This record gives sequence, structure tokens and C-alpha cells, in this order.
Amino acid sequence: MKSQSNYFTLLVCLLLFANFHIQAQQPTPKNDLTQTILKLDSEFWESYNTCNIEKFRTFFREDFEFYHDKGGLTKGLQKMMSTVENGLCNPAGPRVRREVVEGTVAVYPLNNYGAIISGEHLFYVTEKGKEEQLTQIAKFTHVWQHKNDQWVMTRVLSYDHQPAPQNTDKKEILLSDKILEQYLGTYQAPQTGTVVITKKDNLLEINAGKMQSIVYPQSETLFFHKQSPLTFEFVKENKMVSKMIVRENGKIVEEAKKLN
Repeated sequence: MKSQSNYFTLLVCLLLFANFHIQAQQPTPKNDLTQTILKLDSEFWESYNTCNIEKFRTFFREDFEFYHDKGGLTKGLQKMMSTVENGLCNPAGPRVRREVVEGTVAVYPLNNYGAIISGEHLFYVTEKGKEEQLTQIAKFTHVWQHKNDQWVMTRVLSYDHQPAPQNTDKKEILLSDKILEQYLGTYQAPQTGTVVITKKDNLLEINAGKMQSIVYPQSETLFFHKQSPLTFEFVKENKMVSKMIVRENGKIVEEAKKLN
């Protein structure tokens, strides 16, 4: 009986020690971790948008890696900073502003390392003498490491870059085949050259060189493109379509005369 009692006491002590060890190793509560990473993420993108080079540098480890679906792999902080200073933050070039897509961001704990944050974001470009334009939407994943009481990013992934949705304020309507068919044919434009309009799945498709774009009817004569700030208005003379007016952000950029 005595040996069984000693064994039982030892087992209880081992279980208590194991439980204490597990509790001591518990990571930061997820809510606290999420708030920490979201705050760091906000500060990081603020430095990106304002081209605060010195602040921007502090968010990365020296041997970090940046993966971009279009640009490939950039290894090391020094190379990254050179790219930022000569590209993104070059005073002579266009300025880029990033904006998060609300509701897409999520933070995940990374055991014994740190955290992962992912989501979607939009990029706006401002060129000299022009208004800011929404150009791209993409996904991002950042790996944060917590080491020596400091948070730094070790891996950054930027991928699935796509033309950003445009004309989101416009409502698409349904037009009959009879209405659509009057716009089909060949057009000639001063800058674009030959433009051919065909019908695809009850919508108009505009073909100009290598460009193929589906446009959506906003009214019987006005169409819009969802991937760019372009609209296309068809004009009639003597009840026949005579030309197509192309506008970018509301300004006329091209007029194409209908040939047949």
C-alpha cells in the first residue's frame, strides 16, 4: 500500500508540473496578438504611403525576403530599400498609395515564432499633373517574428495582382439583342486605330489591337468597363450609329467613327 501511495503522489506531482509547464508556454491571447499586429500593420503602411524611409526600414529584419507575383523574389533589406528609394519614393516618379479592403484582414498566431497577417488591398497611383487613380487590387501575407521583445517582418508576399474594379457606382442593365446589334461593326479612331465591336454572351466586346474588353450597358447608348475608368457612348445620326465616344474619368480621350 505504501509503494502505491508513493507512486500516486509522484504521478500527481508530475501532472501538476506538466500543467504548470503548459500554462507557462501559452502564447499571448489571440485578441491581444491581433491588436498588436494590426497596430504594427497600420504603422507600417503609413510609412509606405508617406515615404517615411527611416521608419519603413525599422519594420524588417536584415535578411528578410519579399515575394511578388510580378517582380519575383527580393532578398535582403539593403536591396529592398534601394528599390523603394529609387522607385516607390523617387520624387520624379508617380506616387503610390495603398488602402486596405475593409473586412478582408485576418491575423493568425504562429506558434513559437510570431504571427501571420493576410488580406486584400488596393493601390492608387498619382502621376504629375493628373488626378489619383485606382489601378490594382492584390492579396498580401506578412510573417511577423517576435524576438528579443521586438516585432519585425521576415517574409512579405504580395500576389494575385489584378486590375482594380472601376465604375463601381454604375448599375448594369439588360439590353435586347436588337439594341446591341446596332453597335456591332468596325470603327476607326485617330489614336487607337481600328476598333472592332462584337457581341459575346449578350454583352459588347471591344477589340483594338491586343486589347479585348467586355463593356456593360448603363443605358441604351452608354456602356462602362469594370476594370478601368472608361465609358463608351454611342452617338446616332439619322437613327444610325455614327461614332463611339470614349471617356476616361469623365473626360473625352477618343472618338471612333463607325465604318460599317
